[in-house]
Formats: sequence, C-alpha cells, structure tokens
Amino acid sequence: MPTRSARVAPASLPDNAPPTSDVIEKRARELFEDLVTVAQQALAPEKTFLDFERELVPLVFALARALIALFLCHRHEDLYVPTSELVEGKVFARSQVQDREIATFFGAVRYWRTYMRGEGGGFYPLDRLLKLPVDGFSVHLVSLVTRLATKVSYAQARLVVTCFLGWSPSTRTIEKAVLGLGKNTQAWFEQAPPPPDDGETLVIMVDSKATPTATEHELKKRRGKRRRKGGGRSPRHRGRSKRKNWQEKRRRKKGDHSKNGRAATLVVMYTLKEAKLPGGRQRLEGPINRRVYASYAGKRHAFEVARRDATRRGFGPKSGKRIQLVFDGDPMLEKYARELFPKATITLDVIHAVEYLWKAGRSFYREGSKQLAAWVAEQKNRLYAGEVKAIVRDLRRALDAVPRTGPGNKGKRTRLATAIGYLGARTDLMNYDELLDLDLEISSGPVEGAVRYVIAQRFDAAGMRWITERSEALLQLRCIEINEQWDDFMRFVETRAGPRLALLATKAEPLPRLGSREKAA
Repeated sequence: MPTRSARVAPASLPDNAPPTSDVIEKRARELFEDLVTVAQQALAPEKTFLDFERELVPLVFALARALIALFLCHRHEDLYVPTSELVEGKVFARSQVQDREIATFFGAVRYWRTYMRGEGGGFYPLDRLLKLPVDGFSVHLVSLVTRLATKVSYAQARLVVTCFLGWSPSTRTIEKAVLGLGKNTQAWFEQAPPPPDDGETLVIMVDSKATPTATEHELKKRRGKRRRKGGGRSPRHRGRSKRKNWQEKRRRKKGDHSKNGRAATLVVMYTLKEAKLPGGRQRLEGPINRRVYASYAGKRHAFEVARRDATRRGFGPKSGKRIQLVFDGDPMLEKYARELFPKATITLDVIHAVEYLWKAGRSFYREGSKQLAAWVAEQKNRLYAGEVKAIVRDLRRALDAVPRTGPGNKGKRTRLATAIGYLGARTDLMNYDELLDLDLEISSGPVEGAVRYVIAQRFDAAGMRWITERSEALLQLRCIEINEQWDDFMRFVETRAGPRLALLATKAEPLPRLGSREKAA
C-alpha cells in the first residue's frame, strides 16, 4: 500500500459513508476555486513566482485526486450490480459497499465499490470493469516507476519520483513492480508484432557481457538477521565495529578483474533497404526498425529468439531473403549461427581480426612505433582487399623464421601462433572485399555499443551485485523500453491479466526457455 507520504492531503471526503457524486463534485469545484484564489493572490508584490509555483502544485494534485474520486464514484453509480450473479459456475451475492485507497500519480485516493461475495471469496465488479490492480497502485504509477527503474537504480528512481510527485513507492515496492511486470516479458516477445516497412536485408549482431553476480557469502549476509542500528554509538564508531566483522577479501593478482559475473547475451536486429544511386549503382540504407533483445538464458536461447523474430519479420528459412550475421570469433556463436541460419552470410567483426594483426605485428616491431602502425595499416588494406589467406600464409612463414630459442623468441612465437590460429580458422568469415562491394556490414559496432548501453550502463556499476533471475526481469524490461514499445507492452499486460490484475510480485520468474512450439516456428 502507499507509503505515509502518499497519504498527505487526501481529498476531503466523508469517512463514515460513501459520498455521492454530487458531494465529490462540489468538493472538486471548491478546490478549483481555491486554485483561482491562489492565482489572484499571486499578484501581491511580496510573492515571487517560486512562492506561487510551490503553493500551486499541492493544490493541483488535490484537485486531481478529487477528480479521480469523482470518476470512480460516477462509474460505480452507473454500474449495474445484480443481487446475485453466476460466474464460472459459482454463485455470487451482492454484499456491502466497501472503501479502499489506491495510490495514483497524484497520491492516495479513497473510493467505494460493491463487493460480490461467494463461496471461497468474492470480487469487486468496479475493479474488474476498470482494471484496477489488486496491489493498491494504479497501472500508470507502476508503469512510471518501473520504466524509470530500467534507466536508473531503484533508489534513484524513488528519489526522482519523489522530486516530481512529492512522494514515491518504496524501493522494495519498485523492485516488486519490476518482478511483477517481468513475468510478462517473454509472453510479450513471443507475440510482439513485426515492425512495418522493413528493408530487404536483415542484419543480426550478437555479443555477450558479464554482469556482477552476488556470491553465496553476500547472499547469506543479505538474508541474515539484521543488527539493530544505533546502540548509543556514533556513525563513525558503528562503522568501525562493522568493518571488524568483515570477511577478509582475497588479494587479487595483477590483471585479475573477475567479478563473479554471469554473462548476458544480447541480439541486435535491423534491416537495410536498397536504394539506387546515379549510374545504376545500389547501396543499402539503414538501420531500419532496430530491435534489441537480451537474456541470461544462454547463447543458444538468444539465437532461437533471433530465428523466431527473423521469421516473423518475413525472413524465414524459405524466404530467399538475405540475412547477415556479424559477431566476434566466439566458436559457440558460429555454431548456433550455422545451425539456425544455414543460408545466412556469417561475418567476423573486422575489428577483432585487426586486433590479432596488432598482436602479430608486435613480433616484428616495438609496440607504439611508427613501423608497427605502418605494418598494421598495410595488412588492413590487404584484409579489405580479400587477401586473408595470403596474410595467414605470410604469418606462418614469419613464425617458421623465428628460432625456438633466444631472447624474446618465445613471446614472438606465441603471438604469431595465436594470430595464425585465430585468423586461419576463420578465413571463410572474412570476405570483406565482397561484403564491401555488396555494401553489407563488416564490423559489429552497433552491438558493441548496445552491450555498453543496454547491459553495462545499468547492470555493471560500482557496488552492484545481482541475482540472475531478478536481473533478468529488469534486463528484458529495459530492452522493451529501448525498443520504444513500453506503452504497447503495458497495454498487453493489462489485457493479458484477465479479471484480476496484479502488477507486483516478490519472486522472480525462472530464466526463459523456448518451447517446442516456438522452436518449430
């Protein structure tokens, strides 16, 4: 239910009996007259605009609460409630009128509605008719705080809402809203309509990013009994006492940046549209209808979702349309790409290929030297010209020319062997000359940027430790927000809920899996 701050200045309504719409309307008109009076008094020379605006806001909110109460009262008066009703084979009898408070954008509003009592429970016809959530918070308010939580932390979301509304649900309630709406994300993605006016070429990019996950020791501390604060000591001394009880952390080795992370896989999909240039040449313009999807469920799941969405967008296995997949050299990504997109053009991100050229070049020239930069530039030109096999052949010759013993030779041979192994196993993914002629993608810049924005910016800040199933709900909601589908998603949630709309949840859903029906599609 709303926090205490949400109950400040509620609309003045009788406490002992349901008011009529005439009484509420009279109160709303009085509040409006108060607003007019405040505006007239604002002409006084001692009042600044800041004084006027601060005085105006709570009065506008009070008027809004009165209007909401008037709307609910009118709908209740106009609603025909029979003395008895048969619903799904059960008989319900009309009972007394009961009052309730619901937290709205403008604060807590009290209203009355008739209760239909039956065996094992009952229901409120007005709440069913208007899709009023059983949790005590309006759909619009839950949508607002959850959407904000996809952008900033729960605590920051609460602060922002408080700054604008004068009150806010607690951080715990905001997390419940994320988990509650998160129960609908998979159903939404399964039925989300394809975007209109797609292009002729579909581009799919895939990448992964690990986010910090709470360890068992951290979870034990979270779930353990909390100590009572205070005890007559100042915050400084309480902090010292607390630090004495901390478990000593293992000292990390140089270069160890491990964070007990769980990898989330992100898919970026968009299309390119053909455009004719003067002289009969063609180029591909885009991106068009860019969509992102991310999940902790694994790489195969991400590819299955990409396959499903590609088919929905008209790029099915038998469509004959061109599909290009671009990613780094992860062998598992290549495996799933060939399995689920056997006719697609699969491309290795050119930036990753160039990185290995820099590694190989350090076997010939000093790092940071002009000679190294010039050598890499020459190899890049050869790479874009389609001479990948020749580059690998030259590197093998260079490796054979380096003695197995001698100062620094071990490092040279290791760098050359690593570059040869990486590039040599992926020569068929680096036909950059043909891709450039077709005006297709040769780098995975869009998905690299999406990984930073979609995942890292919200889930990889200092001090964050996530429980995977809980972060999954927030991650998928963030994708819906970034895809600019939030309003459609909220309407879907409202429609999908059925007669009893519940928006909050305390438990997270398990990680998603595609069923046999979706796999077959």
